[in-house]
Amino acid sequence: MNFPLYIAKRYLHSKSSQNAVNIINFITFLVIVIGSAALFIVLSGFAGLKEFSLSYTNTIDPDLKAIPKTGKFFSITPEQEKQLSKIKGLTFYAKELEEKVYLSHQQKNHIAYIKGVDSTFTKVTGIDSTIQYGNWSINNEKGVTGIGIANLLGLSINQYRHPLVILAPKPGKGNTSQLTLKAKPYNELPLLMSGVYVIEENIDKKYVFAHLPLVQALLEKDSTKVSGINFKISDAVTSDELKSEIAAIIPNVIIKSRKELNSTLYKMLNTENLATYLIFTLVLIIALFNVVGAIIMMILDKQQNSKTLYNLGTTIKQLRKIYFLQGILVTSLGGFIGVLLGSILIGSQLAFGWLKITPTLAYPVQYDIINVVIVLATIVVLGVLASLVASSRISKKLITA
Repeated sequence: MNFPLYIAKRYLHSKSSQNAVNIINFITFLVIVIGSAALFIVLSGFAGLKEFSLSYTNTIDPDLKAIPKTGKFFSITPEQEKQLSKIKGLTFYAKELEEKVYLSHQQKNHIAYIKGVDSTFTKVTGIDSTIQYGNWSINNEKGVTGIGIANLLGLSINQYRHPLVILAPKPGKGNTSQLTLKAKPYNELPLLMSGVYVIEENIDKKYVFAHLPLVQALLEKDSTKVSGINFKISDAVTSDELKSEIAAIIPNVIIKSRKELNSTLYKMLNTENLATYLIFTLVLIIALFNVVGAIIMMILDKQQNSKTLYNLGTTIKQLRKIYFLQGILVTSLGGFIGVLLGSILIGSQLAFGWLKITPTLAYPVQYDIINVVIVLATIVVLGVLASLVASSRISKKLITA
């Protein structure tokens, strides 16, 4: 057996004759356990919040989306649509036309976006799964709105006597002739609500979904004009493989993945996660000063034992290795127990949801093996550094004093 490791294990289990040293060692071990458990719990909590936040984008955003390089709209011909349907790995695609409009209902007004979608829109997104009231029924008479807009305007489903009125400015340059002054400068569309969706507060106040031909008529666009095309891809292919194929068919667009569509959100979540990790790592660094102090106290307490080992032929290098290994064993064991306790807490939250954000919504957490690796690696690296600093105090002068 490795001699320094054997002695380090003995020192790990043995108690000091000085009660103060035992208390310091216990507090040091406890601090490592609590620190590692806290770091793991916080990382798991942020992983859960990230997944929870991104679930909104997974609901409303497609795997890939084509948007115009310039302007708001672009054209797609029937021939181009046929070519798109032949791409291997492309399961579905759905056209959309989006524009800012003025909503009016019972003397209440709101500015939002109308999004005209075709029948395959629910196959490329999971928007229909968010319907809270009514159903996803979109045709020339009915549409779907968010609960934020419904609350602001006092909308309810199937309100035949008082439908939602959508106003959109007429396209083209202004003309102040006598004839045009009498005409309305906007197009008007009455729309019944067949359903109300609930996704996220900002989205719930932003969109009214309607039938694509109806919106094209409202905005005075022909049947080839769209503002975007949403794509659903199969698991057998990657988004990068299809981007070039789609761009070759529709050259005047930019193809973006779901992550690229929400790049700001991804950057924000990743930055928050990194900042939290660095803050808790700083706390752990401060806490591991206790390890340095505890090892130095152990060196002083075991000074006679070290002197005996030195006289028996143990080198200074080996003595340093004994206390170095002892520090690594303490920090590694403390980190392992801390991660174990953190795993139990995270597992109980996943199983029972005992911590609630609202009475019906449990605080989101996610158990990731990568977080286990990060915490243990952080503890071990900091433990190695702390043990190196403490064990370097061993010298011939100290032993022979």
